[in-house]
Amino acid sequence: MTDPRPATDPLPVNDRTRHRRLADQGSLDRADLDAILDAGFVCHLGVVIEGRPVVVPTVYGRDGRRLYFHGSVASRSLTGGAPVCVTVTHVDGLVLARSVFEHGVNYRSAMIHGVPHKVTDPEEKLAGLRCLTEHATPGQWSYARLPNRKELAATTLLALSLEEASVKIRTGPPDDADGPDAELPVWAGTLPLTSTWGTPVSDPALPPGTPAPEHVARREGTGQG
Repeated sequence: MTDPRPATDPLPVNDRTRHRRLADQGSLDRADLDAILDAGFVCHLGVVIEGRPVVVPTVYGRDGRRLYFHGSVASRSLTGGAPVCVTVTHVDGLVLARSVFEHGVNYRSAMIHGVPHKVTDPEEKLAGLRCLTEHATPGQWSYARLPNRKELAATTLLALSLEEASVKIRTGPPDDADGPDAELPVWAGTLPLTSTWGTPVSDPALPPGTPAPEHVARREGTGQG
């Protein structure tokens, strides 16, 4: 269920979320966190399994102040009940300065800390899976066949609060225009990076002439991230 609290309160700061390096790129605006999460659908889940760190890419969905991610019940990374770190990053371009030392990246990133809990309530589990599906492909939940009991039993769904998060954003040109390197005869600027959805490719096993549904077809040429 969606958290009813307003999204205007700032993100809380603690030892895990405090911006120590490049603090000017940090943001405590919850709207920035929401925008970063809404612009993607793949996160990297960091967990410790049997004393060793493991980072797992997985699909997620956001519902208010809750992040859902899922996988097989056999996955050792989805047991819940232990601290995790989830990251989402969007690369918006390279920052090419006059010196290699000043090179950088324009980006938007979020890092979420917490202890996820395993969703066992049947209604919440279906709602969470719907959130995941609709986050990646709006309209698909009502179009495709829904999971049956056997499939639900084989799926683990975790929910993670978004209360403990760190956000950083970097935009703009290189920072060396006001230093001695400004006199170098070297081009400096940014090389933007964008991604767009391509033309839907039908499964060869479909009957000839089966069109892509409108909610899929209309995403062609639109941006992602």
